[in-house]
Amino acid sequence: MAREVLLFRRAVSKAAATVVTVLLVAVLGPAVDPTPASAAAPPRVEGVLPDGSTYVMDVPANWNGTVLLYSHGYVPDNVANPARNAPSDNVRTALLEAGYAQIGSSYPATGWIVQGALSAQLATLDKFEAQFGPARRTIAWGTSMGGMITTGLAERFSHRFDGTVTMCGLQQGAVANWNNNVDTLFAIRALLAAGSTAPLVRLPGQAAALASTAELTAALDAAQATPQGRARIALAAAFRNIPAWTDPARPEPDADDHDTAQRNQFEALRQFVKTGLTWRQEAEEHAGGNMSWNIGVDYGRIFAHSANRQQVEQLYARSGLSLRDDLAALAAAPRITADPAAVRHMIRNISFTGRLTTPMISIHTTGDPLVPVQAEKAYAEAVSDAGRSRLLRQGYVHRAGHCTFTTGEMLAAVDALDHRISAGQWPDTSPGTLNRLAADLDPTATHAYAPYRPGPYPRPFHLRH
Repeated sequence: MAREVLLFRRAVSKAAATVVTVLLVAVLGPAVDPTPASAAAPPRVEGVLPDGSTYVMDVPANWNGTVLLYSHGYVPDNVANPARNAPSDNVRTALLEAGYAQIGSSYPATGWIVQGALSAQLATLDKFEAQFGPARRTIAWGTSMGGMITTGLAERFSHRFDGTVTMCGLQQGAVANWNNNVDTLFAIRALLAAGSTAPLVRLPGQAAALASTAELTAALDAAQATPQGRARIALAAAFRNIPAWTDPARPEPDADDHDTAQRNQFEALRQFVKTGLTWRQEAEEHAGGNMSWNIGVDYGRIFAHSANRQQVEQLYARSGLSLRDDLAALAAAPRITADPAAVRHMIRNISFTGRLTTPMISIHTTGDPLVPVQAEKAYAEAVSDAGRSRLLRQGYVHRAGHCTFTTGEMLAAVDALDHRISAGQWPDTSPGTLNRLAADLDPTATHAYAPYRPGPYPRPFHLRH
């Protein structure tokens, strides 16, 4: 197997030298690399599943016996949703040159349809095996919501997979995600739009979601003009742990540059309000009601554990406002109840137990404004509670943005998992080793695995509890 890994690294390095490596700047889904696939790429196999999903398969002539099942990220309703089998063209080209087969589906619908995605992905794997025979090794991997789908495959259908790679995934699970989503919206409305009745949940349609978006965005814009408003915006961002550095095209602010950090958080919150409401409405439609609650939630306690606490305290001190009074106002604001049937739907679509039975490596950027890196801590705790920590490794890339991995960083994660499956024990997955491996596989980019320990997720939820 050592010889196979060496050949993999050489082939991927050769392929990487022929394409331009780009950062993936996805929003709840992978960006498509603008570089065209190699002219030598094998012909594709495409088709339609009984549920209406389309699928795509690329199997190289030098297939090494391993198939990678890729799960793509969230696609909003009424947006084109083609089948995808890799996070970028560069990654696909490199893996094909190394002999890996790659498959994936579109899923049967858009929006928050995790159960349908699980079924479509398994059906795609069935189609592959019927046409090409059983793979020697099957690996599931995915980005963003596709990382969540991959984790669902790992926990619920582990007998089909030898291991999994999750990237920038919603590892906190659906219930925790939507609860924290409502926390931030709740704080924006209570602190910045006093007296507003803009609905945050039980949105009857996209028109209602967009109306609430417009009202809360206007409140954010007005608040950004004053020191008091900026302090409150930072507090709302702290409940979601929105990082100080959110755009990879901009320089990282100094640790004590709270003003630049706040401006970055403000811009991230403006985007979050839109997706947090319009995508919520789509999810509620699938769930049949509201899946979130904040009854009994102590926002003072959440703030006390936030990675942004020091920044918020300094901004409040400069503004002349009382942080204690604003936290008290949140405590006194009318709370939101959930619809039990909708919560059950989100447990199925999908929340986690942490009961891994095959190895998983999970990677995340530290400056992710859309799926904050603390989601990794939530899953690590679930896995620890289940007594399965030996099966999980997590890596952190010091970069802003959602899913902004280099080609080499993603390939290094696949390589590390491949080694774990073959050897029965994890290789060195320290940041330095992963960066050296990424540089071997993709010498055209600068790689940024780094030591990092995420703080607690604001609203943890997993099924063992």
